[in-house]
Amino acid sequence: MTNYLNKILTGRAEIVLKDFPDNCIDLVVTSPPYDGIRSYEGYIFDFPLIAEQLFRTLKVGGVIVWIVSDETTDGSESCTSFKQALHFRSLGLKLHDTMIWRKSSPPLSHNRYEQHFEYMFVFSKEYVKTFNAIKEPKLYMDNRKVKDYRRNVKEGCDNGFIGQQKDKIKGNIWDIPVGGGITTPDKEAYEHPAIFPDKLAKDHIYSWSNEGDVVLDPMCGSGTVPKMAKLLHRNYIGIDISKKYCELAIKRINKHKIPNELFR
Repeated sequence: MTNYLNKILTGRAEIVLKDFPDNCIDLVVTSPPYDGIRSYEGYIFDFPLIAEQLFRTLKVGGVIVWIVSDETTDGSESCTSFKQALHFRSLGLKLHDTMIWRKSSPPLSHNRYEQHFEYMFVFSKEYVKTFNAIKEPKLYMDNRKVKDYRRNVKEGCDNGFIGQQKDKIKGNIWDIPVGGGITTPDKEAYEHPAIFPDKLAKDHIYSWSNEGDVVLDPMCGSGTVPKMAKLLHRNYIGIDISKKYCELAIKRINKHKIPNELFR
């Protein structure tokens, strides 16, 4: 297994993964080609075979984060995302959480509300062995001030919410712009047709793995997931069918040195 660590491998994911031992991957974070763009650099995305290999190579307690959306044709969404989620369930994975990536989208002209999100299905093999919760500030009211607050509201002289700061676990709807870069800008990333935000990859890698774990992206494109895994002191493996994008990913990853302290 050490032969594959911290490398970008060129080839079809379902074939490359056949050489991997069982139960060797701690975390998978990936965003596969969607529906109408299933043809990728002239190649075809074979979901059932890839899903089977991901299930086999995932460790017990490991997690797969599958970020996906649906194409709309003839006035109907394809429901491919749901079909893929159910297929992972049929293989024996648990659907630990259905998360939402809410992103900014350019305005389009059609007879429906604008699409501003993608699904982030979080699957686990049996249980979830690692969860490093991301926290955010929460306002809560000091019990000693509740009576005064209610009296002020009743008398029509509310001075606003009187509260204190306290951390809470972040919700499962994440607001991250498409260009959500948080490291040195990588101009090379724009050579790929589907840019994956640094922050989205970072937050999932931080949440579901620990330092030294193995993080895989079987369709790594421009290499955002491997890059962020490196910066978070994880081992990475990237696979992509396109030699051009593998070279792009390697170029991006090599630009960044591993920080002395954990990158957050």
